[in-house]
Amino acid sequence: MSTVDGPKVFQRISVLGAGAWGTALALNAARAGRDVVLWGRDGATLETISTTHQLPAYLPGITFDQPLETTTDLTEAADADCILLVAPAQVTASIAETIGLYVRKGTPVVLAAKGLEKGTQRMMSEVLADYLPQAIPAILSGPSFASDVARGLPTAVTIAAPSLPLADKLCASLSSQTFRPYASTDLVGVQLGGALKNILAIACGIVLGKKLGASAHAALMTRGFAEMQRLALKLGARSDTLMGLSGFGDVALSCSNHQSRNFAFGFALGEGQTLSDLMAPGAKLSEGAYSARVACELATRHGIEMPVAQAVADVLEQKCSIDEAVIRLMSRPLRAESEQTIKQN
Repeated sequence: MSTVDGPKVFQRISVLGAGAWGTALALNAARAGRDVVLWGRDGATLETISTTHQLPAYLPGITFDQPLETTTDLTEAADADCILLVAPAQVTASIAETIGLYVRKGTPVVLAAKGLEKGTQRMMSEVLADYLPQAIPAILSGPSFASDVARGLPTAVTIAAPSLPLADKLCASLSSQTFRPYASTDLVGVQLGGALKNILAIACGIVLGKKLGASAHAALMTRGFAEMQRLALKLGARSDTLMGLSGFGDVALSCSNHQSRNFAFGFALGEGQTLSDLMAPGAKLSEGAYSARVACELATRHGIEMPVAQAVADVLEQKCSIDEAVIRLMSRPLRAESEQTIKQN
């Protein structure tokens, strides 16, 4: 495995974000033998993590097998060889701007949010470039639930960085007996795979919550994945990335499992729960609810058809009912399944 100059791993790692995913990634880094500091805003939550080795609000029933150093001091957290920025997509810009004064030039910042920024249509690496230009962006994504990682269950993900040596070094730094990262240089593909699958997971949840059947679920997942690929490839992603862990792998996990917040959100909608309840303060975050319209805007800009994403966005904006969205999807003009079939004829 190739490495960048210096030690073969990043030894001191800070994790910004003490929710379920941030805490799980911090635990994994500690298991990998790294010196880890976990930053969060809520001192009471951090105290619970430090003293009880638990995080009942986000990771119920799990007692951590590693002690974690915690801090509310951004200056201390930014003093690291590598930073994992584990914040929701819509607040990544504010966090990046806040830590801008403290992060050293050339520090890798691994982004773990799976979303697109509302209003700007930016991927998280673009947000980082604007607010933290001295950092080197990297992306961690793939089929992974925080509770699985926190429990030490086998998990594989993708880590993308601008160069393969850096991606390799990040993988070596975070690899443990139960957490296997694969290196990539396709930042666009890894980001879009994670962001777009959230929208598809909402759609799949709606179908099953509405009791529309396993056949409809399989068809929706397949056609939704096809439109994901169309947009991602247009924006510069690689096809092998989309068929890998951060693309197809994440779709397979998130589109059929209630542990997925996006799937659970869609399932609740399908069962008849209201949007106001599901998006109320304190409700579980569904990144896809924010990314759906952004994906449609990108698709329109680039001349890509994304009927599944459009249906999700319209339902979330209450422009149509779920029943109307289903009728609209089922009554689309008949066509060949693949572009290759069209070209051959």
